[in-house]
Amino acid sequence: MIIQCINCNKKFNVNSELIPSGGRQIQCGSCYHTWHYIIEDVSEKLLILDNTEKSQEIEKDIKQDASINENLIKNDQAKPLKQETTINDDNKEIKSKGISNFFSYLLVVIISFLALLVLIDTLKTPLINIFPQLEIILFNLFETLKDVKLFIIDLT
Repeated sequence: MIIQCINCNKKFNVNSELIPSGGRQIQCGSCYHTWHYIIEDVSEKLLILDNTEKSQEIEKDIKQDASINENLIKNDQAKPLKQETTINDDNKEIKSKGISNFFSYLLVVIISFLALLVLIDTLKTPLINIFPQLEIILFNLFETLKDVKLFIIDLT
C-alpha cells in the first residue's frame, strides 16, 4: 500500500498488515511529520452500474477484499519499507551520495580540462597561424602546467 505524507507529499510503500483498522500514528521518514493514518474503507465507495449482475459481483469482490484486509491486519507496528523517492532516511547516506556526486563531477571536469589541453596542443600551430598573439599565451599555459606537474611530483 502506498501512503503519502500530508506535509511534504513524499510517498512510501507500507505493508498494509501493519496498519490496524482503527488507524495508527505514522511519521514521515523525509520531513519527520507525524499524523494519524486510517485505511479508507473501500466497501463504502461502490460503483453504480446499469447491469445489476455486474454490480452484485463487484460488491461481492469488495466485501471479500475487505474481509481479507481485516484478517491480515494483526501487527500494530508500521514502518516505511521503501521510499519511492531518491532521498534516503539516513543522513549519512545522503551526505555520502552528495560527496560521491561531487567527486564524480570533479573527475569529469578534470578529464574535460585535460582533453581540452590535448586538443589545444594538437592544434597549436594552426591556432597560432590564425591568432599570432596566442603563441605567448599558450607557451605560458604549458610552462605553468609543467610547474604544477613538478609541484605535484615534489609532494609525493
